[in-house]
Amino acid sequence: MSTSHSKAAKKFLENQGYADWHDNTFWGLRVKRDKMAFSVPEWEQLRTKASEIKRHTLMNIDIYLQKFADAAEKNGVTVHWAKDATEFNEIVYQILKDNNARKMVKSKSMLTEECGMNEYLEERGMEIVETDLGERILQLAHQRPSHIVVPATHLTHDDVGELFEKELHSKKGDHDPTYLTHVARLSLRDEFLTADAGMTGANFGIAETGDIVVCTNEGNADMSTSIPKLQIAAIGLEKIIPDYECLSVFIRLLARSATGQPSTTYTSHFRKPRPGGKMHIVIVDNGRSKWLADEKHWETLKCMRCGACMNTCPVYRWSGGYSYSFFIPGPLGINLGMLHDEKRYSGNVSACTLCLSCQCVCPVKINLGEQIYEWRQQLDSIGEANPQKKMMCKGMNLVLDNKGMYNAATASAHLLNYLPSFVINNGLNPWAYAHKMMKFPKQPFHKEFKGKDESDK
Repeated sequence: MSTSHSKAAKKFLENQGYADWHDNTFWGLRVKRDKMAFSVPEWEQLRTKASEIKRHTLMNIDIYLQKFADAAEKNGVTVHWAKDATEFNEIVYQILKDNNARKMVKSKSMLTEECGMNEYLEERGMEIVETDLGERILQLAHQRPSHIVVPATHLTHDDVGELFEKELHSKKGDHDPTYLTHVARLSLRDEFLTADAGMTGANFGIAETGDIVVCTNEGNADMSTSIPKLQIAAIGLEKIIPDYECLSVFIRLLARSATGQPSTTYTSHFRKPRPGGKMHIVIVDNGRSKWLADEKHWETLKCMRCGACMNTCPVYRWSGGYSYSFFIPGPLGINLGMLHDEKRYSGNVSACTLCLSCQCVCPVKINLGEQIYEWRQQLDSIGEANPQKKMMCKGMNLVLDNKGMYNAATASAHLLNYLPSFVINNGLNPWAYAHKMMKFPKQPFHKEFKGKDESDK
């Protein structure tokens, strides 16, 4: 049974002040992205090139995956293959168990969120510490991310201050962001020093050299891998790209699209184990090879997780990340959720105006909005179409297919203006929530247009 996005969004909008703040915050990121894009004359050529690289790599993914694995193994890295989330979690657990590791520090990774890795390991006695500041805040608050790049942005500094007072024993009442960052840094420094293992996700995997490339602003990936002797990297198979020349294209696009920066503060490359240490890479499928065979939706795999589609999406900005039932929100999350389980996550496909702004800003030119439209066309076949909308569409078809009925309806529509407001603006009319019905003109547009056309002759 799918969960309705609109019902969850209605709850989010009960706090109108917060909804305004949320909208302004993410529109601000969109504006920064635009300024950066306009400052690069070859921006559109870079987007086209990135899209072509992704298409080429995905169409030859078997070749590049093997090339990547061979190169990594030559570097002294142990490579593992996980067909699904269960196998991924089992592999990571076994690596930790074999190395007597009980505590692991971890940099941000949406793949591990997708696979539910933290919960799996904690149930088996492992201690997992998130080291990205936003993810650490969410871990302490027992919440999931509301955005893939700025995961805790739904919390104010007062929310974080109160949380740190409770969990990290910070000064009571001192909610200054600089102080709170200092408290988090001191707390995490101790976690780094006492960890048995470190884990990172991966923004890119370089097939030619076997490198894992991780882009961060806090340096937590470097700390997670420079102190513990055991390093684990988790990478979805779609993150593989051919070589460093291709990487240079994506690096120019990634941070500019995500946060409006020329580049992330750190772009870290991990190629081989530390002296005296061990490095493992786990390559995860978890449905990706199946999605690649989907002619209508394979392009979703081109995504490099910049979050630009969310920042520009009017529905995401006005409904918040928790209104979506899939753990990734926004246009990307709608499509990924449907690929994972179309019945369970079908309630999200209504969360789109089909404005296609997401496609206009996507750095790899994924047709996100068009895919959402395609998913909507499939709802009836999986038994998830809205009965009310189906009835409305049948009524519209009846009127639009009948010229006489259409002319009569448009000619008399202005009579609705004389009805009392409560007759139209009530719970039976979904449009009445946060809106008032329009005033219909006395003369239909086609008649007015025809009259003007004749007067011009």
